[in-house]
Amino acid sequence: MIDITPRSSPGDVIGGGGGGGSSSGYHRETATESDTERDFGHSGGNGGGNHHNQRTMHQHVPTHSAFGDPMDGALSFYGSSDVQDDIPGIGQYEDFHTIDWQRDIARDRMRHRYIVKKRQDSLWDLIKGSIDAGSGWLCVLLVGIAAGCVAGMVDIGASWMSDLKHGICPPAFWFNREQCCYPAKQSVFEEGNCSTWKTWPEIFGLDRNGTGPYIVAYIWYVLWALLFASLSASLVRMFAPYACGSGIPEIKTILSGFIIRGYLGKWTLLIKSVGLMLSVSAGLTLGKEGPMVHIASCIGNIFSHVFPKYGRNEAKKREILSAAAAAGVSVAFGAPIGGVLFSLEEVSYYFPLKTLWRSFFCALIAAFVLRSLTPFGNEHSVLFFVEYNKPWIFFELIPFVFLGIMGGVIGTFFIKANLWWCRYRKFSKLGQYPVMEVLFVTLVTAIICYPNPFTRMNMNELIFLLVSKCSPGDVTNPLCDYKRMNITSGNSFIEVTEPGPGVYSSIWLLMLTFILKLALTIFTFGMKVPAGLFIPSLLLGAIMGRIVGIGVEQFAYSYPNIWFFTGECADSNLITPGLYAVVGAAAVLGGVTRMTVSLVVIMFELTGGVRYIVPLMAAAMASKWVGDALGRQGIYDAHIALNGYPFLDSKEEFAHTTLAADVMQPKRNETLNVITQDSMTVDDVENLLKETEHNGYPVVVSRENQYLVGFVLRRDLNLAIGNAKRLIEGISSSSIVLFTSSQPIQNLGPQPLKLKKILDMAPITVTDQTPMETVVDMFRKLGLRQTLVTHNGRLLGVITKKDVLRHVKQMDNEDPNTVLFN
Repeated sequence: MIDITPRSSPGDVIGGGGGGGSSSGYHRETATESDTERDFGHSGGNGGGNHHNQRTMHQHVPTHSAFGDPMDGALSFYGSSDVQDDIPGIGQYEDFHTIDWQRDIARDRMRHRYIVKKRQDSLWDLIKGSIDAGSGWLCVLLVGIAAGCVAGMVDIGASWMSDLKHGICPPAFWFNREQCCYPAKQSVFEEGNCSTWKTWPEIFGLDRNGTGPYIVAYIWYVLWALLFASLSASLVRMFAPYACGSGIPEIKTILSGFIIRGYLGKWTLLIKSVGLMLSVSAGLTLGKEGPMVHIASCIGNIFSHVFPKYGRNEAKKREILSAAAAAGVSVAFGAPIGGVLFSLEEVSYYFPLKTLWRSFFCALIAAFVLRSLTPFGNEHSVLFFVEYNKPWIFFELIPFVFLGIMGGVIGTFFIKANLWWCRYRKFSKLGQYPVMEVLFVTLVTAIICYPNPFTRMNMNELIFLLVSKCSPGDVTNPLCDYKRMNITSGNSFIEVTEPGPGVYSSIWLLMLTFILKLALTIFTFGMKVPAGLFIPSLLLGAIMGRIVGIGVEQFAYSYPNIWFFTGECADSNLITPGLYAVVGAAAVLGGVTRMTVSLVVIMFELTGGVRYIVPLMAAAMASKWVGDALGRQGIYDAHIALNGYPFLDSKEEFAHTTLAADVMQPKRNETLNVITQDSMTVDDVENLLKETEHNGYPVVVSRENQYLVGFVLRRDLNLAIGNAKRLIEGISSSSIVLFTSSQPIQNLGPQPLKLKKILDMAPITVTDQTPMETVVDMFRKLGLRQTLVTHNGRLLGVITKKDVLRHVKQMDNEDPNTVLFN
């Protein structure tokens, strides 16, 4: 029985970690003799010169291969760095297929043992071994530097283009409004005193204020928005269809071991970066923080190909991608520790300790590079730095938990509404016109948002306005329109604040902003432009929190002598509405994404408010509990399910009592497609490949005696047969295909084709009576593609990852046909 330990890595159960023996209660058999080498040695994949190299390689080969004895030559397929020497492409994966974590990690361990053994041969081998050992750190260093630079460019470009909708800086057109007005220290609400910044009506010779200039400014705002959105949607459609959306659902799926070719490529990186600047500048209700994770993962994928250790091994590559995802959140929010926790909690499937350290290093480097570019425009490297100097009081936990509950409700409503719209888009004619949809939503957004000053401004600016505290001299922020008075309480004076008309009008505008932004985000997220969800979620929560905060503040002002305020409000008005905005922002983001630990850390890194961790934790937990009670999935898991990706969530329990025999394919009394070890011809195997679409085939002793010999992949079979026909004389359609070491007793026909080298001699097997709970655990924790089902040693069937996912859906009364890929 296989020992399954909690959170075990896909490679932890492979035997022979240190060079010999079997571990974890089972072992892999090894072959004994070199068959395929004799056939392929004189005419390998690159011509006839490899025979001598292969013969001399034996003295350096590590022992105890997981896929055949070293003297069997299996190393050149699965272990050595010369994977392509024999048959190009063996051991690689097709698009939209799941990787075999077991095989890839076994290959890497063999490669590592080979390098360690070679170190003793010469100084050059010792240097090469040292470079190989440090290549992971070097790779994440390069990823961190590149992610910081790209994030800085995206921030600066988006900020400049966003301000271009309102006006331009004639002395230096490349300055945004903040840089143009920097000497005057203007706020976003007070642009009248800045003489260097010109609005579009002023460019055309009109005044800054008045009906005519307002209409001109309105028209220019809408035209710029349409231009930016059409450019973004057209670039995505023409050059990189994978650059749309946030990318986090797909990154989660890729990190769980799924292959989506091109999703992390160079074109996707370029178009996602440019398209993100354009779609944010268009004023659409979306953020750039989610797509930054996709951009950083693209950078990680590109740099991993510089190092063959990662580029040629899909399981190892995912260690770099996990570190890159952490760097993406680090540069998006200026929150390196939150980025590492986000990668661990939300996106990564396999997260060993060394990946944690590398993620930390990568996030640190990325934040440092971004800090040196200072796109946030203040002395702090975080997005919304605030300084509250008042402590929170115990009574406030009640409104904080209320905000958490509301966050869970709003998050669940958003997920259900957005999924309904995305499903409608997917299965209706609307999905055939992505650019038209983007233009229509942009037009509606621009027309609706311009009249309201809160919806007109950049979402980041509005969040900063909502979370910032009011100082006595602050007259530019309408949320700070307070009358300040001193009242006598006993022998002391207390300064209290009464809201003025500006606060009340702002509350009504904020309520309208909340409704508009919620509706627009539902229709925007999922369109064919780069679009994140973090900033819209934070904004919705910050609006809700600020309104609740003003309400609690006025309650304390009206009833200062209630027992839970007694002694607390001794010197001044203690309630800080800005803190409620921070807590509300965390609550809604938690309700939408179902994050907890990483969310709290991101929020206090984002605002610098370390002393308010307890309120943030209370709101995040309340939000998650309410969200999970109303609907199981967060927004990213829901989109994974909508797209039919084969993602087996390690957080969900399988609580049903079915057996492996209930799930395996084929069902009892149906025929099982197998390959025999020594009685099928090349023609028979090729016909089997044409007639069936399975990704691999069990190899058995004979049709009558179906005892298991091993498992061979479809891709490897195709490549090996094609290569043999091309390069080995005497191989014809009637050649016997051999998966054994021994020669056939009577071989009067053409030369046999020996393919033992591509056979996995130790596939993972279970019996037909194994509980599905155990099988699901094996798929999750060992990262399996398939497992073979036996009864008394005889082969009965196969269970693939797709079968497991469909079975889980069926047991949960969902449609199993929504799982589209294996």
